[in-house]
Amino acid sequence: MTLVLIGLVAGTAAAMGSTRFISSQLYGVKPTDPLTFAVVGLVLSATAAVAVYLPARRASTIEPVTALRWE
Repeated sequence: MTLVLIGLVAGTAAAMGSTRFISSQLYGVKPTDPLTFAVVGLVLSATAAVAVYLPARRASTIEPVTALRWE
């Protein structure tokens, strides 16, 4: 999730920096609308959390000795 946080911060900074270029393409939304940035950040974080949780949960059910012997 650390990489997700770094990506969200970098993406938000890039989006805030490019608002001047995309402001003509937005209809009914301010280029720096905080609600839009918050919703997008929450949706991406939730998606990443599910993507990280499911494989970690499956991996935690395997006995470590079995995994080491299998390799």
